[in-house]
Amino acid sequence: MSDFEFEKPLKASETNIPGVVVFDLPVHGDARGWFKENWQREKMTALGLPDMRPVQNNISFNERAGVTRGIHAEPWDKLISVATGSVFGAWVDLRPGDSFGQVFTCTLDPSKVIYVPRGVGNSYQALEDGTAYTYLVNAHWSAELKKTYTFVNLADPTLGIEWPIPLEEATLSAADLAHPMLADALPMAPRRTLVTGCNGQLGHAVRALAEERGVVGAFDFCDIDTFDMSDPAAYGKLDWSLYGTVINCGAYTAVDRAETPEGRRVAWAANATGPALLARTCAEHGITLVHISSDYVFDGTAEVHTEDEPLSPLSVYGQSKAAGDIAVAGCPRHYIMRSSWVIGEGKNFAKTMCMLSDKVAAGDLERVTVVDDQLGRLTFTRDMAAAIFHVLDAKAPYGTYDCTGSGAVKSWADIARAVFEAANGNGDRVVPVSTSDYYASAEGPVAPRPHFSALDLSKLEAVGFHMPDWEQELKVYLRSLI
Repeated sequence: MSDFEFEKPLKASETNIPGVVVFDLPVHGDARGWFKENWQREKMTALGLPDMRPVQNNISFNERAGVTRGIHAEPWDKLISVATGSVFGAWVDLRPGDSFGQVFTCTLDPSKVIYVPRGVGNSYQALEDGTAYTYLVNAHWSAELKKTYTFVNLADPTLGIEWPIPLEEATLSAADLAHPMLADALPMAPRRTLVTGCNGQLGHAVRALAEERGVVGAFDFCDIDTFDMSDPAAYGKLDWSLYGTVINCGAYTAVDRAETPEGRRVAWAANATGPALLARTCAEHGITLVHISSDYVFDGTAEVHTEDEPLSPLSVYGQSKAAGDIAVAGCPRHYIMRSSWVIGEGKNFAKTMCMLSDKVAAGDLERVTVVDDQLGRLTFTRDMAAAIFHVLDAKAPYGTYDCTGSGAVKSWADIARAVFEAANGNGDRVVPVSTSDYYASAEGPVAPRPHFSALDLSKLEAVGFHMPDWEQELKVYLRSLI
């Protein structure tokens, strides 16, 4: 058996392949043998090991020195550890990008483990008879997933791998001998992104931005007609192992209708039950979940709301959204992006005000009343989509991020006046009224609104994304309408 050092301190060492990390383990030994903590979640994640949440533990036994396996890249993350003997390992990055083809080699004994992310090719050569190594993986093996493997030849001279036991003297399988050279190897496709609620305002913006950035081919889009996230039975129809990210743009946003018996049921299904089921599924499969929240989860008494303000919803809509936020927060890999006063493709406040301004200009209306005691900022869906892409690309810390337009806090009446002025120069025809006066003659139920809806953007700015000034964005948006 190979000699190795006992009682080494636990240490993580990065390699030249992004994401591949080697750990020195403290192995405790005496005359009887040795003991080690092969994987210790708390200690090792503190040193940078991703919280891989393994679901399967495999053992590879090699009867003779010289048994060589690889180079295989699989669609899961793995943690490799030697149980007995020693191996020479060679890893090749087969993910698309600048690091494609990077090679790292080292010898593993019981005192070392290596973390290998999805898409990095593995190969191992046993250096002793009776060598056994184990690997934890965070996806269940299946014949379907095997179809997504990618390979490269062990003997490719461009890799420059110096095998301790020459390959012509080693034991290899016929399949491994037939793998392609690096020049012909197919990069492993990244995990896909699923976008729910794709027909809504934000869903359209996410698709448009994915198309603009040339990544839409890695996205799948669905809406309630093809995937009802509030239906437990719907989840079995999707292969969740394909996805690394879910962006949940689906919601029920009819604030006043949510106060009716039927609307209440629909709101809770879409805004609470659906996100809860989605969060559970994403947690089970190690998927990052992006979920959209609302200023309505607060009672609106604070002039500016921070991410850690206690939830205090006033309305059924706000209560259902708050319940969804709580459920999503239980998913280990989550981003809750909190919006207010959303403007995007489809029916929205700015379009409605343009239409009313035209009616006033045409003499069909004398004036329009708009509430002036609700204060906040607009959120343009294109900007919110860009913020979502940013936190994902930057691997920002998981959690909740306020995500509205930046700039001045104003009322709905202020916004209406700006739209009227831009459309027809008739901003003076907007008459400000209180919320209570505006809804005084309403026939159906009216949901209570937050008085203050402005959100604090400092946390999002701290991770490198600055939301544009909503007033400037409004001017640009109105030019597309007028």
